[in-house]
Amino acid sequence: MKKILVIHYSQTGQLTDIVDSVTAPFKNNETVSIIYENIKPKPAFPFPWSATRFCDVFPESVEGIPCEIEPVQFDPDGDYDLVILAYQVWFLSPSLPITAFLNSPEAKVMNGRPVLTIIGCRNMWLLAHETVKQKIIRSGGRLFGNIVLGDRTNNLLGVLTIAVWMLSGKKKILFGLLPDAGISGRDIQDASRFGAILMESLNNNDPGPVQETLNRHGAVTVVPQYILFEKRIHKIFKIWSKFILRKGKRGNPARRFRVRLFLAYLLAAICVIAPVSSVLSILAVKLKKGEIQKAIDYFSKNIV
Repeated sequence: MKKILVIHYSQTGQLTDIVDSVTAPFKNNETVSIIYENIKPKPAFPFPWSATRFCDVFPESVEGIPCEIEPVQFDPDGDYDLVILAYQVWFLSPSLPITAFLNSPEAKVMNGRPVLTIIGCRNMWLLAHETVKQKIIRSGGRLFGNIVLGDRTNNLLGVLTIAVWMLSGKKKILFGLLPDAGISGRDIQDASRFGAILMESLNNNDPGPVQETLNRHGAVTVVPQYILFEKRIHKIFKIWSKFILRKGKRGNPARRFRVRLFLAYLLAAICVIAPVSSVLSILAVKLKKGEIQKAIDYFSKNIV
C-alpha cells in the first residue's frame, strides 16, 4: 500500500480543485492511501479581501514571516511514500500559511521522503519556488517534481480579473464578457494527467525525479520575459516590505498609513508601470539573450 500525504492551503478553493484533479487517478486505486491536510491559519484570512487587508499581508509574505496556524491533523512521524505540497503565490512568495508550515516542527515529515510541489498562481512563480525548494531541502526532503498551473489570460487583463475576484469574490466579470478570473477550469480538469505519471513512478520502490516526464506533458513552462520582470519586482518589494515593517507587525494600526502608500504604489504599478515594464522586458529578452538563456537553463535544470 502506497501512502501519500497531501498538504495544501487554499483560500478560494481553486488550489483544492487542482489538488483533487492531480490526485484523481489515485482515488480509485486500492493500492494507494491518501491523507489530505488543509493548513488552517489562525485566525483565518478573509475572502474576499479588502484592499487594505490584502496589502497588510504583503511585508510578512515577502520577508517569510510566518502566521500562526492550527495544529496539523496528520502524523508527522508517519510513513509516507510521497508528500505533495501545494501552495499559492502571494507577492512572488509562498503564501503565509505554507510558509508557517515549512517553518514548523511538523515539516520534518518531509525528511528522507520525495516531495512533489504543485503551484497555483497567476503567472510568476520562480522565486517562490526557489524559496520553497530550499525549505524542503533544509527539512531533509528530496524534491521529486514540480507542477505549475497558471492564469493563461493576457498579463494586464489577468491583473484586472484577479483583482476583481480577490476583492469581490466573483470570478465572472461584466456578465462573462471578460475571461473568468484565475486558472481555467479546463486546465484544472486536465491536471489529472499528472497523477497518472506520478502513479507510474510511485510503483517503483525508489522513485527518482519525474520532472522531465512531467514537462513533456506541460507541467512547467519558463516564460523568458518574466525572469527579469520577477527579479526586478522582487527587489522593489523588499524595499517596501522593510519600510512597512519598521512600523510594526501585521495588523498594527501604526503601519496602516504605509500599507496604504504601498496600495497606492501597487495601483500605479498596475496601471502605469506594468505596461511599460512588460514592453521593456520583451526588449530585454532580445537584447540580453545570453543572460536570459542562462537564467532559463538554470531554472529549467533546477526545478528539482
